[in-house]
Amino acid sequence: MALPVGAKVVLDTNVFIDYLRAGLHANWVIGPVGKTIRFLSSVVVLELDVGADTPRRKKAVDRLKDAFPPSRVIAPDVWAFDQAGVVFRALYGTVRGDRLGLMNDILIALTARRIGAAVVTSNLGEFHRIANHISGLAVIGP
Repeated sequence: MALPVGAKVVLDTNVFIDYLRAGLHANWVIGPVGKTIRFLSSVVVLELDVGADTPRRKKAVDRLKDAFPPSRVIAPDVWAFDQAGVVFRALYGTVRGDRLGLMNDILIALTARRIGAAVVTSNLGEFHRIANHISGLAVIGP
């Protein structure tokens, strides 16, 4: 999917993790992306912080977070949490087990859609399923 000039994107956690582990998706994380405007989801910050279990990893995550000015860090609002419950039930019913990751993906998607941004993710299958329940959500691979 080609992005229009001046498009907004929210990078999913896996894009940052791939970059930190293997240098993948550098253009999306730190490189020039034309006139595309990158945003950081507070949900992604949470997931990155959970994985920053050594001083080296914490420093790497802190550098990524510092690359985004406060005006480019977005957080789910009350509406997003309300809608996340509706979308989760539609997608997963009463699934048991690890529900946090699934809910986080929905919150990332809803927050991106709220600002008119596409989600850039390696987890295309899951985000396309979510997009079927969130009108106007664009999902692209890195």
